[in-house]
Amino acid sequence: MANILGVGIATLDIINHVAAWPAEDEEVRALAQDVRRGGNVTNTLVVLSQLGHLCQWAGTLADDASSEAIRDDLAQYGIDTTHVQQLSGAHAPTSYIALNVHNGSRTIIHYRDLPEYDADTFHRIDLHKLNWLHAEGRNVAALAEMLKHARRQCPRLPLSVEIEKPREHIEQLCGLADLLIYSRHYALHQLGAEAEAAPEAAADTFLRQQRQLAPRAIHVCSWGEHGAYGLAPAGELRHSPAFAPPKVIDTLGAGDTFNAGLIHARLTGQGLADSLRSACRLAGDKVGRHGFHGLSKPSIQEQP
Repeated sequence: MANILGVGIATLDIINHVAAWPAEDEEVRALAQDVRRGGNVTNTLVVLSQLGHLCQWAGTLADDASSEAIRDDLAQYGIDTTHVQQLSGAHAPTSYIALNVHNGSRTIIHYRDLPEYDADTFHRIDLHKLNWLHAEGRNVAALAEMLKHARRQCPRLPLSVEIEKPREHIEQLCGLADLLIYSRHYALHQLGAEAEAAPEAAADTFLRQQRQLAPRAIHVCSWGEHGAYGLAPAGELRHSPAFAPPKVIDTLGAGDTFNAGLIHARLTGQGLADSLRSACRLAGDKVGRHGFHGLSKPSIQEQP
């Protein structure tokens, strides 16, 4: 059991289950609707908590009813919100999501007026009891200062950063972490969409490019139905296939679950190849169910 701090956002997700995404100026009827807590880093912490870890969240909340619902949901999973910065006069970030019931794909419209977590608040956290620090790659300048502070305070504390979307100057975060987790979306933005035709070659090229920014880090890129690829500091490319459930039900948070599986595997001493496999199995289990509850015991079999 490890003590893990996650830095990032939490959202309120309003999920409409639809047969297909409507065309512009078209109306469709939702088949069902869910309202859940979302947000990359809090999703990852909820999964890690179910895997037996003590988890804390550093982020911002508003003082509205939606923020209370977010806090209550995290409390159900034992997530410590002591380090949350509560701000008045704003609203909880909200994602309006259309979830395709036939293939599990999701289309998201996100609204946010809540300021990001700031470095001054982060500096007040005692990091010395932590076993891992994981951050969502956003609010780049402030996060870079947080990671530098963590490295100065606790040189041996493992630091991981998720880089999901292209953001201005986000590459400066690469040299500040021990484990960098990239999305396929980010990789294809760097390489060009045509690279998607050859996943392994594209992943290899992308990860080796990223390795030049952080030679001593582990670089990992999830690649959807093609599994995930990882590059160790010594330069060996590792791969795990995806593990598909009998039916794809809900892809929301699959990447966040992958991140949790990867962190858990590293904390339990698994090598890179086994860590990728463990993370892909857990992500495969997640897309076969609604939400994140029950992910401590993956139901996906060993054969992909």
